[in-house]
Amino acid sequence: MAELISTSGYAEEADDLFVRYEALSAPETHAHWRHLFPAPPVRTLDIGAGTGRDAAWLASLGHSVLAVEPVETMRRRAAKLHPEPQITWLEDSLPELVNTRARGEAFGMVMMNAVWMHLTADERAIGMDRVAALLVPGGRLFMSLRHGPIPDGRRMFDVTGEETIALAAPSGLRPVSHVRRNSIMSENKARGVEWTALVLEKPS
Repeated sequence: MAELISTSGYAEEADDLFVRYEALSAPETHAHWRHLFPAPPVRTLDIGAGTGRDAAWLASLGHSVLAVEPVETMRRRAAKLHPEPQITWLEDSLPELVNTRARGEAFGMVMMNAVWMHLTADERAIGMDRVAALLVPGGRLFMSLRHGPIPDGRRMFDVTGEETIALAAPSGLRPVSHVRRNSIMSENKARGVEWTALVLEKPS
């Protein structure tokens, strides 16, 4: 059996994922931390942008978005579905974010929704340092961490909010909000899936 990687399963399940993710309202999905978003316009990095749902919503709020997605099938389809001029699509991946860092940009807001738990401990250590370096002073990192049964064909790890806060500290990030909540997807909720919503900030 081939070793699973962080993006395993996404290309194969793209059709189903687009239906399920696009059916969820971005304002509802992010209502719990919407009040912590910086006032627009802010240069925003969406890591693991998936179907582009969140990037499109962030653009509608007045932000300009660099949408990073490593899975070509997802990225090409998302760019067609969400052609907003405020969104730039880029092939890149954690932990190194080589293409993103090569652009020389800094961001006031970074979104990592349902991404972090796909990385190994070593990858998370590297990734946190890279992401922290991309934030402007006062910039915020929004992370959601999945807890619960792992879907077949996926690579996931149970990463706690406390562990992530401790990992972020040497990179200069401090916690602003740390909340554990139920999944808003009915099928995941029935399986006992929960999420940690974590907001970290780079001091000004």
